[in-house]
Amino acid sequence: MQLTKWLIAVPLAMSTLTGCSLLEKLVYRIDINQGNYIEQEAVDTLKFGMTKEQVRYVMGSPMLVENGYPDTWYYIYHRTEGHSDPEQKNLIVNFNSNGQLVEVSGDYQPSAEFFESIN
Repeated sequence: MQLTKWLIAVPLAMSTLTGCSLLEKLVYRIDINQGNYIEQEAVDTLKFGMTKEQVRYVMGSPMLVENGYPDTWYYIYHRTEGHSDPEQKNLIVNFNSNGQLVEVSGDYQPSAEFFESIN
């Protein structure tokens, strides 16, 4: 009889102490993707002097264009996979006052051919 009480009490105490973390891992969580999915291959096709229309054709519409700074475009990709920590990648594209591409920065680097002429 005493052994039966212990066999019930010990698992009950363990589940109470670790219940939240165990329960969280058992519950399914979907992957959440938000923003602009960016591939390095697309960034590699960007060239110095491209127009805004050409950049939009290659990269898609930017996630953010700030009021007052229309020549800076932000491409933001945020991913949360199940129970993993979220990850965010940013690409910032700057144009001059004539609407030509002059700089690419953020988590993606421009290609070595970035300053070559546009064909």
